[in-house]
Amino acid sequence: MQQKGWTREAGLYRRLWMRLRRDVRAQDLIEYALMAGFIAVASAAVMPQIASSISTVFSKISSVMAATAAS
Repeated sequence: MQQKGWTREAGLYRRLWMRLRRDVRAQDLIEYALMAGFIAVASAAVMPQIASSISTVFSKISSVMAATAAS
């Protein structure tokens, strides 16, 4: 009897996994965010003068996100 339960659960997890793999609604946003982060890091490596300002921007973004998550 337990074998059927395991089989049913495996089927549910498999269908959920397949649905999540096909869902690409936020993929573009994540790709743009990664690209912006890469450009910021590359710019900081090439021009050390702006490294501190980039660090400040990311710190502000982090604090705003933390405050939003807390409320």
